[in-house]
This record gives sequence, C-alpha cells and structure tokens, in this order.
Amino acid sequence: MKQKHLILLFLLAPCLLYAQNIPNVLFLGNSYTEVNNLPQMVSDIAQSMGERMTFEKNTPGGCTFRQHCGNKSMTMIQEGGWDIVVLQEQSQLPSFPQWQVEQECFPYAQRLVDSIYAHNPEVEPMFFMTWGHKNGDPGNASEFPVLATYEGMDSMLCERYIYMAEAYNASLCPVGRVWRYLHTYNPDIELYQNDGSHPSIAGTYAAACSFYVMFFHRDPDSILFNASLDESTAQTIRTAVKRVVFDNLSHWQRPTPQNRIDNTPATVSLKVYPNPTTSLLTIETAGLQQLELQDLEGRTLKTYTPTRTPVSINLGNLPTGAYLLHSKTSSGYVTRTIFKQ
Repeated sequence: MKQKHLILLFLLAPCLLYAQNIPNVLFLGNSYTEVNNLPQMVSDIAQSMGERMTFEKNTPGGCTFRQHCGNKSMTMIQEGGWDIVVLQEQSQLPSFPQWQVEQECFPYAQRLVDSIYAHNPEVEPMFFMTWGHKNGDPGNASEFPVLATYEGMDSMLCERYIYMAEAYNASLCPVGRVWRYLHTYNPDIELYQNDGSHPSIAGTYAAACSFYVMFFHRDPDSILFNASLDESTAQTIRTAVKRVVFDNLSHWQRPTPQNRIDNTPATVSLKVYPNPTTSLLTIETAGLQQLELQDLEGRTLKTYTPTRTPVSINLGNLPTGAYLLHSKTSSGYVTRTIFKQ
C-alpha cells in the first residue's frame, strides 16, 4: 500500500524518571514531532511545573521504523545514557493490512526496542500511539476498506500500537486515544492542520500533555503552560488527558524499570472468541486475575474478577463498535481489541 511521506516517526528516548529528577529523552521522528516542536513543548510544560528534562532528536521527514534502524537514530540509541525512548512509526503504516504490518513494521519496532534495552540498562521504551487522519486514508481504502474513515484508521492504529507495546515490553503513550476522546466529546477543538494529518497547536498540546503525564506521573489538571491556547481550550484538553492517560497509567505504563526483570518480551497466551461477537465473549488464559472493558475513549465500562477460566461476558447491551479488553494475569498485562457487531 502507498505511504505519504508527510508524517513523522517519533522516537522518544528512554527516560528513567524513577531514579533521577531530570529525565534525558531522545526524540527520533519526522514531521509529527517537528511541526510545533513537540519535544520543546513537553519541556516547557515540565518547566512550568518546576521540573526539568533534557532531550535530543532526530526527525527526518516521513521516516519509518525501518529507516530509523539504518540512520543515525541507531547510533544515538547505542551511545546510551537515555532514560526513555519513545517510538513512533510513520502515520499510515501501522494501520495497513496485517501481512504488511508484520513485514514492514513489527520486525523493525522489535529491533529498535532490543537495541534500546541492550545499550541502556535502566531504560523505558515508549511507543507513541498516533491518530487517524481527519478523513481516513481514502487512497488506500480500496485495498483495506476500514481505512476509509477516521474512526476505522484510528482503531487500527490503536490495536497495532497496543500489540507492539505488549509484545516488545514497552510503555505506550496513548496520544491517539486522547485525540479520539476530544474528537468525540469536543469536536469544536481543531486538532489538525489544513492537510488533515499534521497536528495544530491544540493537537500538539494534547500530545505534549500526554507525554508529560507519562514521564512525570502527575495530574495534568495542574499544568500551567497553555501553549498560547485560550484557557478554556487548554483546560478541556488537559481534562481529556487526565481521563485517558493519568487515570489509566497502569494500563499504559508497563513495565516500569523497577518491575522489569529481564529484556525478554512478556508473552501471555490469551484466547478471546468469537471476535467479532454479537453478545457472548469468551476469554481463556492461565492465571487470569482481572478483566476490564473500556471504550476507545478510555472509559471503563465493566470490571470482572474471575474465579476460574474460561470466562464468558455478555456484550449484548453495548453499541456496535470496537472496545479494549485489558486482562491482568499472573504473567503480565494483555490488551485485545474487541469488535461488537
């Protein structure tokens, strides 16, 4: 499928906030990072809160994970000294058909994370979940119809980024979920530039507040920096970040350096079927401790504490659409995207 080289691959360096007060962050990306200088905006937010971070960046236009594996990004990773590394793929690629993502995205994401861990022993890799284009990806919708709308493209990006974070033992900054929340509940806030892809100042502010929360674990309601937005708009964005990111940190921040035992990605065998479903959904895995069902805006709809497996839950009263099923097991966390028909 075709790729438009107007997006930015963003890789934010490992930031070990847990052992120091001034995280050292590496941003590797493309235009999604450069447009409104996202790294600097995150730093400005931190400074307004009496905190500091240092950062560097490598942001060639339209860069992919594969390209970052072969440019100076890999050298920067191997030099070490980073506390957090955030990885963001080209904006369309993770939403493409499964076979294409497995060939062109996943192997290079794993290669980057493996190198991050190998050269930065106390690092926190962090994927940067991006957002669907304002009008979807009509140029590729004939081959993969789900891309025809913002909602379809955005849901595919969400699912693939969750998979990468879980498979490669990384945290995930859910910027796309914050945009989805604002898109649903505050559509008057324009998150896009005229191209329907790159972020406006408001869009970058939503991303910057999300990263600030992920780095410093602080409630965004207390953020003082507004990025020249009016206070009402800035507060609405911070509220969305609080509900999606801060209130669900345990889902997005995994693992922390304290509980990370080794560099081997956690693998949890989880069967979820039938998916899609019209009503009953069955979950089967070893050591299941808790289930939580969320909508794509981050709201918790149902919570279960199973006493045995398999477990069947009834989704019959939920509207048609996609949902996130968070499963806590004795081996770790797993998230699956559930489709209700």
